[in-house]
Amino acid sequence: MRIAVSGSHGTGKSTLVQELADRLPDFTAIDEPYYRLADEGHAFSEPPTYDDFSLLFERALALVNQPSSHDLLFDRSPADYLAYLSALEPGAISREQVTQSGAAMATIDVVVFVPIEQPERIAGVEAPQLRRRVDRILREMLVEDAWGFGVRILSVHGTPRERVDQVLAYRGRAIRPARVLGE
Repeated sequence: MRIAVSGSHGTGKSTLVQELADRLPDFTAIDEPYYRLADEGHAFSEPPTYDDFSLLFERALALVNQPSSHDLLFDRSPADYLAYLSALEPGAISREQVTQSGAAMATIDVVVFVPIEQPERIAGVEAPQLRRRVDRILREMLVEDAWGFGVRILSVHGTPRERVDQVLAYRGRAIRPARVLGE
């Protein structure tokens, strides 16, 4: 099973991924591309630029498209970075980027969408306007399927524990074998 956790910055995605990795030892957690690139020595602008998000998008594509026989848990997906690119420069993303993202997203069994909640759970988040724009774009892109990716979406809410429980309950339903007639 391949699970991607998506959402704008400061919504609790990484906390959710960490908690899920602790509860799902059979899964391999894949770090957010930002941290992978930073560990490799890439110096991001502060705040990150359109070019930075383009690089993050390319790395997310490579990570999701990498073959694996393991259950995977991705901290972010190509759709996340496509949403940032769209929020920073509306209309600047290419048809090829959308197509590439759609193909990569099709390999994911479920996208766990972590929206901005009201009231806010995390205070003092940087770039609040960008955060809200990205949240809106991801909601349209994934939950409303306005971009035609057609992926299964699980929107989570509540405390970190409640979110973990929602994902685990979904996973339990998704892998439960079908009942045999007459049972």
